[in-house]
Amino acid sequence: MNKTPHSKSAKVVLLFLLPFLFLFGTDRAANAEMYKFTDADGVVHYTNVRPAGQQNVTTFSFPCYASDPSCGQLDWERIPLNRQAFADEIRGAARDTGMDESLIRAIIHAESAYQSDALSPRGAQGLMQLMPATQKELQIADAFNPVSNIEGGTRHLARLMDEFGYDVELATAAYNAGPGAVREYGGVPPYKETRNYVKRVRILYRRYGDGRN
Repeated sequence: MNKTPHSKSAKVVLLFLLPFLFLFGTDRAANAEMYKFTDADGVVHYTNVRPAGQQNVTTFSFPCYASDPSCGQLDWERIPLNRQAFADEIRGAARDTGMDESLIRAIIHAESAYQSDALSPRGAQGLMQLMPATQKELQIADAFNPVSNIEGGTRHLARLMDEFGYDVELATAAYNAGPGAVREYGGVPPYKETRNYVKRVRILYRRYGDGRN
């Protein structure tokens, strides 16, 4: 069967993307960069090696923070999952709060790519990217401590789920934009960052929940 340009593109993306993204499937990983470009044949490439002689190269930084608009261009349906990192901590937080482990993992993956020392440009810290004000409210002494961060972040998520009637999309929108914004707009706020974030979490939550990579 002849391959269409689309199928060729998908094959090339996997060859370049998967080996690189497995670097971020560990519990700790250094910040790194990935590059996206389209060659003369219209094939999209992802690589961790800066391409030479290519036009319109897009650079992604990892962890890919929600505030970075380039994150929306990543294919979250293909990015490898991590089901092993912080298993005891996530299981304990889920047990204590009644939250779904798959949802906790989706938030951690979307927020920090499992990097416990992640620090966003806006000051959010740790695995679940807790802002200083949230840390103070939750009485978290060290947001870079995985146990404290997951426990506190899951309590924060559980509180948002309760407030918004256990609607995952509204709760995750509130996690990103704040509950006040969700109340103001009566739904997911019309912010591009928040809408991309909600979509990212929805995909990851489904994928973690279905038991496949």
